[in-house]
Amino acid sequence: MHLLEEITVIATVSVLVTLILGRLKLPVVAGLVLSGALVGPKALSLAHDPEAIEVIAEVGVIFLLFTIGLEFSLTRLKNIFRQVALGGLLQVSVTALVTSSVCLALGLSVPEAVVYGFVFALSSTALVLRTLGERGELDAPHGRFIVGTLIFQDLCIVPMVLIVPLLANGLDKPETWQAILVALGKAILVVTFLFASSRKLVPMLFRLVNSSRSNEVFILTVLCLCIGTAYLTSLTGLSLALGAFLAGMIVADTDFRHRAMGDILPLRDVFVSFFFVSLGMFFDFQLLADKPLEIGLLLLAFIGGKGLIAILAASLMRFPPRAAWLAGVGLAQFGEFGFVILQLAIHEGVVLESEIGPLLNAGILSMFLTPLLVYKAPHFTAGERALDPLAKLLRARTAEELEDRTVGHSDHVVVIGYGLAGRLLTNSLSRLKIEAVALEMNSDNVELGRRLGDPVYYADATSEEALGHAHVETCRAIVIMINDNQAIERVVSTIARMKVNAPVFVRTQYMRGSEQLSREMPVNVVASEVEGGLEILSLVLRQLEIPRNIIVREIDQAREETMHSDREHSSSPLPLEAHAGLKDLKVEKLLVTEGSRVIGKSPRALDLAETSGVSILAIRRNETLLVHRLADAPFQSGDLVYCIGNDQDLRTVTPWFDDDKAVQQADAHG
Repeated sequence: MHLLEEITVIATVSVLVTLILGRLKLPVVAGLVLSGALVGPKALSLAHDPEAIEVIAEVGVIFLLFTIGLEFSLTRLKNIFRQVALGGLLQVSVTALVTSSVCLALGLSVPEAVVYGFVFALSSTALVLRTLGERGELDAPHGRFIVGTLIFQDLCIVPMVLIVPLLANGLDKPETWQAILVALGKAILVVTFLFASSRKLVPMLFRLVNSSRSNEVFILTVLCLCIGTAYLTSLTGLSLALGAFLAGMIVADTDFRHRAMGDILPLRDVFVSFFFVSLGMFFDFQLLADKPLEIGLLLLAFIGGKGLIAILAASLMRFPPRAAWLAGVGLAQFGEFGFVILQLAIHEGVVLESEIGPLLNAGILSMFLTPLLVYKAPHFTAGERALDPLAKLLRARTAEELEDRTVGHSDHVVVIGYGLAGRLLTNSLSRLKIEAVALEMNSDNVELGRRLGDPVYYADATSEEALGHAHVETCRAIVIMINDNQAIERVVSTIARMKVNAPVFVRTQYMRGSEQLSREMPVNVVASEVEGGLEILSLVLRQLEIPRNIIVREIDQAREETMHSDREHSSSPLPLEAHAGLKDLKVEKLLVTEGSRVIGKSPRALDLAETSGVSILAIRRNETLLVHRLADAPFQSGDLVYCIGNDQDLRTVTPWFDDDKAVQQADAHG
């Protein structure tokens, strides 16, 4: 079958399968993997040349790592290192160590154990990020931990692909360790050379290409850097994936990173799609029927064992039980780069292709189950309840501090969530001498708050114990500003069970689901989606010179269709030059001098507007600005008068305010 014909068949089947799975709320990645399983040689055999598809898939991996590199400039790596290093290091190292130990106990060789440890340590970046993004949980506490861990995993791919080819010689030989050190040293030298030589050259190249005003040339330049750098690193014995990642980081330090990302994304998505299809081709339905127990145990290891390690890692990072539970569920699957590691290990003879079938089947099944588990996990509270003892132990000191801070208080405000909005509110209350305490589940935010001198405490506001320590029963108000909608519902439910009488204010991201928050008790809800939309509506209509009363009417109408609010519309008036209909009018200031004909007379007595066409906007007299009833205000010497009119009318009226005859004659003649 011709390659184009195979691509057509694969694309057609993928579209049909993903559309069907989309109805079942499963992600596109799952549809692509299933499509590969159906068209592969171990099912319907519609694709007879999997090697050609693998070549396309390898290009997809190169593009995927290039775009990952685009997200991690050296500057950003410095900023996020502290956030992701500890949690990612715990998850990756412990998972790899436990997996390798189990493999050794089962009689596998050390190189095989190391490879399987690497495979189990990696999760699916593409699948998990897409699932969290669709659910709007990337900024939730568990979302931040998952994203940080995935970043660390992606960075670990670099040393992994360096180590795997050297395992074939055996780790018990000094030559192997020497080769590993040489490979790492070579990688450091290559990375240093690439960054040193490209720091000036790549920006110059992009500026030169940008001056051509050709989008095609720009795209070709990006492709050349991506594939060319990958090829150059492969010539030194390093992997194509490492070269692509480095190329992305090089471009990330230029001003053209966003344009490069926008241009490469469509190509990446196409080729990465074939990567997932090629991954699905390894799924063996017959093997699943022949070895269901082995595949089931491996699947349990992915979902249960790997998930448990991720849960413990999040707990040790002092994430609350719910966030740790959801983080464990989100990371409990096979990763696309685990497949890359396996393929590399097979190529180097570290593992046998005939032995990895059950592992691949279990891994692919774990990727199918991940979206469903992520959807169901928030409703399964037994898992997070089991973590309560560990969470209480880790935050015992904070609970005592919180108790001491609020004991005996009856006029404090409890702020749940210390993000940007929480900091703004806490700072404002502090300036107004109103007692406030903030409960936060992100340890980094807690540390930031304490550095700023704010009363921020590590606590899970979904538990009655934490709210009891904050003495919500005697507070003046409770303000909830967290990004996890389901956690908000649980906090409100907990407050309702405690029969707290204080008013509750909630900031949510989206309007959808806000009605459910008021089922158990009255809640004042502000949706960022609505308030942000109304602010944009006001700014746009104002810029379009729509009259103010019409803008107010439109905003009121929008509020009627979305959410009611006590907030009144306010916007700054446009400057005079922003009104196109008034472009011929100018504002001028004139000084009333001694001997002027206007002294002692008001604008009405002078019939100023009718005679000259000039109107008085304001009069500055000494330190006072007069703006009311100006028509009957007599002018005094030294007044600074602000007038509005066209150029000719302003020239005509200027001599009225000055006794200088030369000025009067000059202005009289225009």
